[in-house]
Amino acid sequence: MLEIKNITKKYGNKTVLDDVTFTVQDGTVTGFLGPNGAGKSTTMRILLGLESANFGEAFIDGRKHNQSGSPMQSVGALLDARAVHPKRSAVNYLRALAYTHRMPQKRVDEVLEIVGLIDVAKKKVKSFSLGMSQRLGIAAALLGNPRNVILDEPINGLDPEGVIWVRNLARTLAAEGRAVLISSHLMSEMAQTADNLVVIGKGKLLAQNSMRGFLESSGVRRTLVRTDKRELLAQKLAAVGVQSTIFEHDGLLVDQLEGPDLAVFALESGVILYEITPQLASLEQVYMQMTNESLEYVSKDFDSSAAATESNPTPPLAVNN
Repeated sequence: MLEIKNITKKYGNKTVLDDVTFTVQDGTVTGFLGPNGAGKSTTMRILLGLESANFGEAFIDGRKHNQSGSPMQSVGALLDARAVHPKRSAVNYLRALAYTHRMPQKRVDEVLEIVGLIDVAKKKVKSFSLGMSQRLGIAAALLGNPRNVILDEPINGLDPEGVIWVRNLARTLAAEGRAVLISSHLMSEMAQTADNLVVIGKGKLLAQNSMRGFLESSGVRRTLVRTDKRELLAQKLAAVGVQSTIFEHDGLLVDQLEGPDLAVFALESGVILYEITPQLASLEQVYMQMTNESLEYVSKDFDSSAAATESNPTPPLAVNN
């Protein structure tokens, strides 16, 4: 179990974390979310004893990390996939870790096989892509067969197969009774991976909840409909100011209108629906709603529909992708 208790961290006059408290329970995957600069990496570093908090305490299985007699068995962490000497081979890097932590060398081969790097184990790390470096970092995190796992943005640079692999790995580790804390900016992936969510913004805790509880907290509802006239329905909805989003090959996720009203609207529009299913808001929607006031770096907002109209005199299909 991972515990953050009333942590406050300051760098000079800047408060990076402000009285943050949350728990990552054994047997669960907890998604750690927040905008850039929110304090996620600092929180993870404090958990691992790499930073000192000004106030509050962090515990791994009830003790501070520096009090553990076997740190890599207590927690495995990936914070920076590139934090390996570039001239060292993958296998030698892991062998050095194993040797200094009194772990059997056969474990090195086991984790290389787990992460899919056995065939490139003797290559120097400088030749690795970002995705391969991520896999090596995960191998190092798993080397001690830890009771807790912390992964900071582990899917950056991974191909689709790798993304799915990390998802399945996290779920498997949790199913074995471990506490897994994983940060990511990819909301669609977090929605499929995490049991619970912790959200911070500008150093403050914004939410700690189960995935379902988090999605229900916004009060936003959508309705999934399926029809062979999806484009026509999307145009009719847009004409009355109702937003919709394409889903799969024949589906449309519709905001604002609930099932009965949507069925009547579709019928009056000459569209037959063969599925109407209530849906919770997407993780991305709720997250953006919650963190809107906590963004430290705000990009210019482009009006994509206006740009499309300018370049193409034919009005675009009014479906928000």
